[in-house]
Amino acid sequence: MLTELTPLFKKPPLYTKTEIPFWDDEHISLQMLNAHLNPNYDGASRKLEFIEKSVDWISKILPSEHYPSVLDIGCGPGLYTERYAKKGYRVVGVDFSHRSINYAQMSAKRKGLPIDYFYQDYLKLSLDKKFDFATMIYCDFGALSTNDRKQLLKIIYQHLKPGGRFLLDVFSLTQLENFQESQTWEVCPDGGFWCPENYIALNRACKYPDNVTLRQTLVIAKKKVSNYYLWDTYFSKKALEDEAVGSGFKICEYFGDVSGSTYSEHSSTLAVLLKK
Repeated sequence: MLTELTPLFKKPPLYTKTEIPFWDDEHISLQMLNAHLNPNYDGASRKLEFIEKSVDWISKILPSEHYPSVLDIGCGPGLYTERYAKKGYRVVGVDFSHRSINYAQMSAKRKGLPIDYFYQDYLKLSLDKKFDFATMIYCDFGALSTNDRKQLLKIIYQHLKPGGRFLLDVFSLTQLENFQESQTWEVCPDGGFWCPENYIALNRACKYPDNVTLRQTLVIAKKKVSNYYLWDTYFSKKALEDEAVGSGFKICEYFGDVSGSTYSEHSSTLAVLLKK
């Protein structure tokens, strides 16, 4: 047992990908959906109050009469897409979780909202249409590797009309300063987020060079051992600008978050509006 487990505790190379598609795991995807839909929980989606404020602001800087079509990357269960539709946009949502997409489709149908949803890996996205603007919200951009971020920017650029906009947010260097390295463990005799049955979770939070962190969870259950990696890259304005401009975008404006707050060096997030 020790021989089998020891390699799993080694610090993985930068941006090692989780081999298990946990976003589509029958149990984990349900926990993630419940977290998304909790209006007072800030772990999967932002709290409902912030989402409402964010969509109101977006609809003011990118009004539907001038930017009628929107692509929401990583749309989850449709918290933003439904609100875009109610603001008068033609909306397309893309996510790589069957459960989230199925929920979003059923919710839109129940509410009579004409939203198109696609279950796709957005790093391989290929839609036969172009959009007036796109959004990728809650710092998902920084969860990708450097190469994947470059690929995503290329794909978004291709899916925008000339003059189209792209709004995204990332964690700032201030947020990185608050990151605490740690190693913890927990026993879950009645199951939990990672597994419906008894398991032990070993958690590690550590820093890497170039403003990257890893939150790693090793789940030891009765029948299997699973390793999950959650990466985050933290950005300065210059670092974010270099990646965006290097992919052909122009910078329109920086903000403290996607509700339009003013950016300062103390902001925990950094939002940017890009132009094709």
